[in-house]
Amino acid sequence: MTFTPPQNLPQEVKINLLLTGGHQYTIYLKSDAPLLQLLAKTLLSKHQKTENSTLFQIPIGEGHSALCFASEHLVGMVTEPPIYLQHLQSQYTQSNIKTSTPPPSTIDNLESRYLLIENFLTQSENQQLFNYVLQRQSDFVPTTTSTKAENYRRSLVLHSFPKFRELIVNRIQEVLPDALKKLNIPEFSIAEIESQLTAHNDNNFYKIHNDNGSPDTATRVFTYVYYFYQEPKAFTGGDLIIYDSQIKGKYYVKADTFKTIEPKNNSIIFFLSRYMHEVLSVSCPSKAFSDSRFTINGWIRRNNE
Repeated sequence: MTFTPPQNLPQEVKINLLLTGGHQYTIYLKSDAPLLQLLAKTLLSKHQKTENSTLFQIPIGEGHSALCFASEHLVGMVTEPPIYLQHLQSQYTQSNIKTSTPPPSTIDNLESRYLLIENFLTQSENQQLFNYVLQRQSDFVPTTTSTKAENYRRSLVLHSFPKFRELIVNRIQEVLPDALKKLNIPEFSIAEIESQLTAHNDNNFYKIHNDNGSPDTATRVFTYVYYFYQEPKAFTGGDLIIYDSQIKGKYYVKADTFKTIEPKNNSIIFFLSRYMHEVLSVSCPSKAFSDSRFTINGWIRRNNE
């Protein structure tokens, strides 16, 4: 395939990025943009089998969102007008840009985004779920963490609740395409939707963590939390804190800024599993199980392609 060299003067180039899994994204860059040079170098390195992993973070949607992907997921790119990758490589060599340093057009601080849906179940379904939980109180067990850390998480969990698990999962599957669209996240092939039922009572909490930071949780893409409790609410606290992100090296870490979500009966929230988040301590003066902050929470996993 023949490419015509770029003009001497910088010009806007339409670039269709081809990623693994069949995903495609269109961006626009100047022909002398360092990011375009780095993309070209990545493709040439793949051909020459000398690639080192690089994390790309490309603002899209007029800067309201960001496309993030590791260099190993870049398959190719279609440019309009056509340009020589070899020519870009020459420009790249002259430009002192290193693959270990994020290019100037990337962003370091990423604002967390979430979707909150109120009245997720019917009032009848919501009440049936609450009544069901009270009947299963003796089946709840203390929660643990994958690291077995002490005093890091305090709550009770019910792992098996087939009828209501099916109800929640089916409802999530109905709203998920729209949720992905509103959060500007590409659709993905779902492997599993996990669920657990959790009760937070007096002085219960969950310290800062993410939901896909270990090998056995790495395929979690989305986290969801459905809130329900007895009205009028007999507890305070238990807010969900979702931290904004920043990049250090090749890793997402929490920023100092965050979003605060107060639990609201019969509402559900969706957010990316990689976000650092925590549940603040609950105050429930009665300490009665029926007065707890209840959730059905879980994770949507992608197929490990």
